[in-house]
Amino acid sequence: MASLKEVKNKIAGVKKTAQITKAMNMVASARLRGAQTKMEAFRPYSSKFEEAMSNLSGGANTGSFPLMEVRNVATVEMVIVTSDRGLCGSFNANINKLAEKKMKAYEAEGKKVSIVCVGKKGHQYFKKTGKIRKSYTDIMAAFQMFHAREIAQDIADNFVKGAADKVEVLYGHFKSVAIQRPAVQDMLPVQPVANEQEGAKKAVSGDYIYEPSTEEIMDVMQPLYLNVILYHAMLEVGASEHAARMTAMDNATSACRDIVNNLTLIYNKARQAAVTGELMDIVGGAEALKG
Repeated sequence: MASLKEVKNKIAGVKKTAQITKAMNMVASARLRGAQTKMEAFRPYSSKFEEAMSNLSGGANTGSFPLMEVRNVATVEMVIVTSDRGLCGSFNANINKLAEKKMKAYEAEGKKVSIVCVGKKGHQYFKKTGKIRKSYTDIMAAFQMFHAREIAQDIADNFVKGAADKVEVLYGHFKSVAIQRPAVQDMLPVQPVANEQEGAKKAVSGDYIYEPSTEEIMDVMQPLYLNVILYHAMLEVGASEHAARMTAMDNATSACRDIVNNLTLIYNKARQAAVTGELMDIVGGAEALKG
């Protein structure tokens, strides 16, 4: 059995750990508010932009726009967006596992896979596969639109030159503070909105009036399209990371409290046993003197 001093030192160490995890929980909570506000403000813009882009592509001449070129898929590029930091539970692991599952499925179909990592945790997970084409790390803590623009331009250039026939982004979707789920979204080629009925397509298209022409608007919107998708994914990951870390640190703090309670019980029992032993020694000595 551990000595009283060892148990006391363990209790002190766990209490210090609890202070750290509680502080990290408070920091994550404060950062989450800002990240969630930013993400939720961007969601409607992203949704409408993608809807307008899909409708535009439905009436455009696909041969005039390289990002709309549909090819036989021989190579798939997976853009994996994770956080740069850990201590956020299984958040990054879930994204990486989904990406790995899809990668194996594509390879089973005879397709080649290349990876673009946005965030350090994705890079660390996939670096041994030899499939990483490019990595962008140490930007997720304070990313801006220009980061998304730079990455999107590289992805577009790679697609246009034929090095990838399909591009999809994998990220953590923020469902709620307690729930963050890995998600997949197609990026390239740009596809028209899919509706089984022509009437449904016309109803969706009826929300927009395009001037001066579809082609001229597409020239302007196409460079922005990938920026919007990627920036939205990064915002989702940013908010999800803080939410996952807040939950993980809250669980860690609760676990520390349980450990302290158990160690305190052990300490009290050991102390009681020591006191009882000392009393028995004293009584035994007194009885010996009497005899």
